[in-house]
Amino acid sequence: MKSCKKIVLAYSGGLDTTTAIPWLKEQTGAEIVALAIDVGQADNFEEALKRALHAGVVQAEVLDAKEEYAQDFLLPAIQANALYEGVYPLLSALSRPLIVEKLVQAAAQIGADAVAHGCTGKGNDQLRFELSLAALAPHLTVLAPARHWGMTREDAFAYAQGKGLNLALKPGTLYSIDENLWGRAIECGPLEDPWTEPPADAFALTAEAAQAPDAAVELTIDFEQGVPTALNGTPMPPLDLIAEVSVCAGAHGVGRIDHMENRTVGIKSREVYECPAGVALIQAHKALESLVLTKDEARFKAQVETRWAELVYEGKWHAPLKQSLDAFISATQATVTGSVRLKLYKGTLQVVGRRSPYALYDTNLTTYGDGDTFDHTAADGYLKLAAMELATLARVHAGQSALTQETHDDRTVVAQPVS
Repeated sequence: MKSCKKIVLAYSGGLDTTTAIPWLKEQTGAEIVALAIDVGQADNFEEALKRALHAGVVQAEVLDAKEEYAQDFLLPAIQANALYEGVYPLLSALSRPLIVEKLVQAAAQIGADAVAHGCTGKGNDQLRFELSLAALAPHLTVLAPARHWGMTREDAFAYAQGKGLNLALKPGTLYSIDENLWGRAIECGPLEDPWTEPPADAFALTAEAAQAPDAAVELTIDFEQGVPTALNGTPMPPLDLIAEVSVCAGAHGVGRIDHMENRTVGIKSREVYECPAGVALIQAHKALESLVLTKDEARFKAQVETRWAELVYEGKWHAPLKQSLDAFISATQATVTGSVRLKLYKGTLQVVGRRSPYALYDTNLTTYGDGDTFDHTAADGYLKLAAMELATLARVHAGQSALTQETHDDRTVVAQPVS
């Protein structure tokens, strides 16, 4: 463990970061400042800060970063339709670069020479913390106690109990939970068996589909240049709108995800998520884009979205390629203005309507009824040109086949004398 004098600890109030406080003090003798960043998690911060002080920090503070998180991290994710492996809305990955920015600012303010986090050696979060730290503050020493102490979660729980720390956890239900405005990630315990159905007590934001209301509900979401601006006709700032959509979609059982995920470190991991707002808003945004983007834009953007999600998942929020992809995505959003209707019913989410002043859909060109303005005869020339390559290929192959058959038929068989 590297020598240091003052450490800023990214503090969640959970098992790993609380256990890290006495462990770091024993290993380094440094003063520790606990910094909790509020990005919309349903935590009792007052109790968490008391826990940190009891564990031995010299200072404990919480910073409210919810609006910044919604504006600067979640809105770009919506515009990027960001789903890692087409499934995961990146709820943990999106919050980490913001937390690192706050850690770096705090370290500069109090003169800390090190920062610490509670990430393990097999997870993705260590990359998200440390790559952002490398980009923003390469001079700071980075400490990762959970990567070095060699304790299981049960061991860490026993260690914390031995230090007199009250973690408000039960040894038999040691879920590891990360939560913010975008949803919840739930790991460990019974979820480590991919054959086991997630227990009901793993979920907090979403209703079981069978227990959801019997009546469907519709949400209308308005967008301006790719940014959701109103819900059911009521203008809202991003923070409030995301929170409202989360509550409504979750109540109807929308947003549960059970995913076999390919981690950056090379292992597969069973991940269970609740992302009602992320699932609903991304699907609505994609539906609006399908109405206003050209075919070439939409196809290429889909490739960009995949790479954008991979970069964020891998902790490369501050990488040059990600910033370049941001510029492309931003350019595509100029016409992503309009409204989308979503129907929620017992765990299902369906787009049932979309409209935009920039819609490329033209009823007069599409209809087979009265008012059809499409020139059907124009297809004659188009089809002749479109079929030319295949017709040429067929003729060439037919000619080669005939030549082969002719050569076979003209062969002369010469009898050989028998000795």
